[in-house]
Amino acid sequence: MLCGRERVTLFLGNFGSGKTEVAVNFALHAAVACSDAGPGERGGEESGSDCEAGGPIPVGAARGTVLVDLDLVNPYFRSRESRDELAAHGVRVVVPDAQYLHADLPILSPQVRAVLVASTARVILDVGGDDVGARVLGALHDALPAGSYRALMVLNGNRPLTRDVAGISRMRAEIERAGRVVVGGFVSNTHLMEETTVDTVLRGYRLAAEASAVSGLPLEFVTAPPSLVDAVAERVSCGVLPLHRTLSVPWERSAGQGKLGRGLFHL
Repeated sequence: MLCGRERVTLFLGNFGSGKTEVAVNFALHAAVACSDAGPGERGGEESGSDCEAGGPIPVGAARGTVLVDLDLVNPYFRSRESRDELAAHGVRVVVPDAQYLHADLPILSPQVRAVLVASTARVILDVGGDDVGARVLGALHDALPAGSYRALMVLNGNRPLTRDVAGISRMRAEIERAGRVVVGGFVSNTHLMEETTVDTVLRGYRLAAEASAVSGLPLEFVTAPPSLVDAVAERVSCGVLPLHRTLSVPWERSAGQGKLGRGLFHL
């Protein structure tokens, strides 16, 4: 179920899992594919299917989708960096006030509680990495009652702490304890950046499927580069979210220029 029945979806995971990129791409997908039915229903998906195989995210205006940047610990990859693209697709982004936008400070905007408590919009929370990043959820515990949200743990099998089921279980327990939330499913996001192949994605899928079987939690969907979506969808039993790269590290950013990393360093 890419859209899910709950109004609020949380993306959690360890550092380097790629949860921020997943959250941004999911928000773009939800704004279009999940907007027709609204929260609590499966907009854009056939009832009765476990989840729908992905395809290119359609471009179009959408209403009622909010992405909340709750990553208060990582200054490099934060969903606020994609706010212009998200806004162009009708996704509202909740970030700290302008003067604190790029600060590496634990600032929790009062708008966060407002969209959770007093809004009817579909809300996606991009939560910081590991148990350290998840602690911010403790301050929102009363705004996230049991049954009101879907907490998805993003798994990257190439990260040292989640290379096996035991590591995934430990990380899940740490995140749940620190954030005072209950993980309700997994997202497989194993990749090698531009070197990602179908085999890369499928290795991660098999690991996530094993973690799903051991824990009893569903594997909600798999991510894949757009060019690999069709090939992956033929070989997995759940939905595939096309993952467009929207974030970059600081040394890749320059006004009016492309990625600069390789040009800056010659060894």
